[in-house]
Amino acid sequence: MSTLFTQIINGEIPGRFVWKDDDVVAFLTIAPLAPGHTLVVPRDEISAWTDAGPGVMEHLMEVAKAIGNVQVGSFGVKRAGLVIAGFEVDHLHLHVFPANSMVDFDFTRVDQNPDPQSMDEAAETLRKGLREAGHEQSVPE
Repeated sequence: MSTLFTQIINGEIPGRFVWKDDDVVAFLTIAPLAPGHTLVVPRDEISAWTDAGPGVMEHLMEVAKAIGNVQVGSFGVKRAGLVIAGFEVDHLHLHVFPANSMVDFDFTRVDQNPDPQSMDEAAETLRKGLREAGHEQSVPE
C-alpha cells in the first residue's frame, strides 16, 4: 500500500504544492507550526532519512534551503527551522518552517485546524518567492 505522501504526490489526496520536480515535491503540511510550514518529500518511498542515498539527501536539502530562504524573506522571521522526524508518516520528509526561537520547534503547538484561506495564501506566497528566486521551473501553478 502506498504512503499518505505518495497518495498526495499522485493527486489521490489534495495538497498545496509549492515545488515539483522529477525527484522531489514540497507541499504545505495540514498541521503547521507556523504559516508556510512545508514538507519536502522524495517521490520515492524511502522510510527513513538514514536509508536515503547521498544524492537524495543532497537534493532534499537543496530544495529545503530554497524554501527556507523564501520563508525567512516572506514571513519576516529570523530563521527557517528544519526537522527530520519521520514518525508521523513512514515516508522520508523534511519539515521546513518559519521560526524565531526554539519555542517554534515545539510540535505540541501545531495548528490542528488551520484556516484554508490562510493556507492557500501561504502556499501562494512561497510559490511567488520561489519563482522570484529563480526556481520557476520547479514551481507549480
